Amino acid sequence: MTACLVAAELLTPYGEGIDACWQGLLAGRSAIAPVTRFAAQAFVSRQAATLGNLSYHGGESLVMQMLTPLLKRLAPQVPADSRLLLATTKGEIDLLEQALLTGSGDPAASVPARLLAKVAALSGCHDPGTLVSAACTSGSAALARAAALIRAGRADSVLVVAADAVTEFVCSGFSALMALDPAPARPFDRHRAGLTVGEAAAAVLVMSADRARREGRPILGTLAGWGLSDDANHMTGPSRDSAGLIRAIGAALAVAGVDAEAVGLVGAHGTGTRYNDEMEMRAFRSVFAAPVPVHSIKGAVGHTMGAAGLVETLMALEALRAGVAPPTVNLVEADDDAAGWVAARPRPVSARAALVTNAGFGGINSALVLRGGPGGAA
Repeated sequence: MTACLVAAELLTPYGEGIDACWQGLLAGRSAIAPVTRFAAQAFVSRQAATLGNLSYHGGESLVMQMLTPLLKRLAPQVPADSRLLLATTKGEIDLLEQALLTGSGDPAASVPARLLAKVAALSGCHDPGTLVSAACTSGSAALARAAALIRAGRADSVLVVAADAVTEFVCSGFSALMALDPAPARPFDRHRAGLTVGEAAAAVLVMSADRARREGRPILGTLAGWGLSDDANHMTGPSRDSAGLIRAIGAALAVAGVDAEAVGLVGAHGTGTRYNDEMEMRAFRSVFAAPVPVHSIKGAVGHTMGAAGLVETLMALEALRAGVAPPTVNLVEADDDAAGWVAARPRPVSARAALVTNAGFGGINSALVLRGGPGGAA
C-alpha cells in the first residue's frame, strides 16, 4: 500500500508553518544567530538557530513548548485510531539539566516515556506510541517505520512527531567533539568547519492511499521508498567510504521501484562537518551518473537533530511542488567534489521524485524517496 502524507505542521526558527520555513529558505536567509538562552562563552561556537519565545522557566520543557501549540493545530485532523511515532534524540533533557544545575525540579521528569505520554494525550491518539531514537536519523527513521507499517497493512494511519531543542547539554556535547563551526554552518563549502545546532518541531500524518481517498484527504506527497543501514564505523563519525549511505539509498530506490535517474532533487543531511559532507558527496557520485541538484537546509535552520528528517522531508516536498531546488544557505565556494551539485541560489527542477538522506552517530544512515502530491484529494 502507498504511504501518503496528508497533513503536516512545522515550527522552525523561521516561525510557524511550512510556508514560513520554505520562504525563508528560498530567500537564502539564515536563522542562525548568537545564543541568548544560556551562557555559551565556554563552547567552540556561540551560534545556534533557536526560537526566541522558548524559555527554561515556567516548568514546561523546551520541546513541549514547541509541540503543544503544534499538536493542538494538527489534532483535529488526526484520527483517534492512528498509530503514534515520536522521534527525538534528547527529548526533555533540559528538565534533567535544570534539576542538576539548580537543585530543584524532578530529574525523572525527563524520562522519555513521560514525553511520549504527553504527545499521545495532545494528539488524541489512543495508541500509547513508540519512541524512535536513532540519533540524527530519528525523524527519517520514524517516517520509514510509518511507511513500512502501512505497506505491510498493519496500519492505515500513522502520526509521526519529531522535536529537539537547543540546550546547554546539546551544545556542550558537540563542542567537546569539536564538531561546531564558530561561524554559522556552511554545508558543502570549501571552508566549512563544522555544524550549527538548531531546534524544530514537526508532525506529519501518514495514511494509506485507500484511506486517504476514502476520507477525501489532500495529498502532500508520497513516501515511495526508504532504506536504513548502519556502517558500524565509529561512535560519532560516518564511514569515510560512504558504503553505509550507499546501501541505504539503494534500498530506498529498490522499495520505490525506481532507478537513480528518476530522482531529480536531493535533500542532503549536509551538516557542514568536513567528514559528513565529503561522505555524502562520495555516495551521491557513486549513485548518480550525472550531477543532480543537491541542497542542505542546515546553514539556514541549523542541525535540528531528531527533527531534521521531518523538516527536510517537508522542504523537499515543497521543492517538488514549486519546481525549485532551494539554495544551500551560507555556501560561498563549493568544495571540489560538490561543485556542479550544490548552489547558493535557487534552481529550477522538473522531476517528480526527490531523495532525502540523513546520517547519525553510531553509523546509522537513512534514505527516503519522495514523490510530489497532486495537491487534490486522493
